[in-house]
Amino acid sequence: MDRRSFLRKGALGGAAAAAGSALAAPAIAQETPTVTWRMTSSFPKSLDTIYGAAETMANYVKGMTDGKFNIQVFAAGEIVPGLQAMDSVSNGTVEACHTASYYYWGKDPTFAFATAVPFGLNARMQNAWFYYGGGNDLMNEFYANYGITAFPCGNTGAQMGGWFRKEINTVEDLKGVKMRIGGFGGKVMEKLGVVPQQIAGGDIYPSLEKGTIDATEWVGPYDDEKLGFYKVAPYYYYPGWWEGGACLHAMFNKNAYDQLPEAYKVALQAATQAANSDMMASYDAKNPTALKTLLAQGTQLRPFSQDILDACFKAAQEVYAEIGASNAGFKKVHDHIFAFRNDAYGWWQLSEFNFDYFMMRQQAAGNLKL
Repeated sequence: MDRRSFLRKGALGGAAAAAGSALAAPAIAQETPTVTWRMTSSFPKSLDTIYGAAETMANYVKGMTDGKFNIQVFAAGEIVPGLQAMDSVSNGTVEACHTASYYYWGKDPTFAFATAVPFGLNARMQNAWFYYGGGNDLMNEFYANYGITAFPCGNTGAQMGGWFRKEINTVEDLKGVKMRIGGFGGKVMEKLGVVPQQIAGGDIYPSLEKGTIDATEWVGPYDDEKLGFYKVAPYYYYPGWWEGGACLHAMFNKNAYDQLPEAYKVALQAATQAANSDMMASYDAKNPTALKTLLAQGTQLRPFSQDILDACFKAAQEVYAEIGASNAGFKKVHDHIFAFRNDAYGWWQLSEFNFDYFMMRQQAAGNLKL
């Protein structure tokens, strides 16, 4: 074999191999920029499940973009107070936040629909409305007024009705109670004589301990145990009718989001959806054990009476009608989501409810044993 021919062919082979190697490298690493965003949370790090959803989302984004798109998550208070998270995204202080949309319902009650509203959807219905019922498009149409694009990023499931210093047996017992209750539920409770207070998660315990408030709702057994409410308010009520499936959101500054490469937008959407599912699974796994622990520590479970629930339902319908009469945007979303709810419950009572009810009867009869 001619030595020069061999070397020439070898060089060509090496070049081809190098070219093949270049082609095999992830296209996203070659074609997209390095982007670093800051995300402020409305929650303290101690609430690992609810705060952790933002970190879960950020880690997915980083992994899907080969480390090119990094989102740094900051706890409530590290950049701005927890209840100012959305404002900091709207004004461009940070590119993103992880928060509950209903915290901002004072700006416009329409914000509440993205998290939870009284006697609304459960968690699975909420996801169905967002992903397949047009809910996400409808809310982003509204969020655009504030310079924001958002996606669901976590759900707590049906929440508990809260911790009370004294028993609440009648509607009359609610009058004058100072209660930390977020979003729309506070407006409904106000009709029944409750004095609603909006307090960030990390500030609730000291307010309850000092007697600044008489009651509080938060999420459910896992988080509530961490916050220690059982130490100062022994009566734990259920259900949290104002939050049948409370959804958290990742909110992004719309200008910053629109400027992202398409691949990064897809990564954000996929990562938020994954974190949304992950949080619900985490709570479903942790709440049963946490409830047992709370009961062992002296927590007294109490159901809201049927009279109280009926009064709350009636008050909620009055509030919806009052706000809808003067806020066309609110009424538009209200009519859309509640039409979806009504159809969903028609199916639910046929399938999910009947199966769950049968299994709960088996448990009550002692037939569910290891």
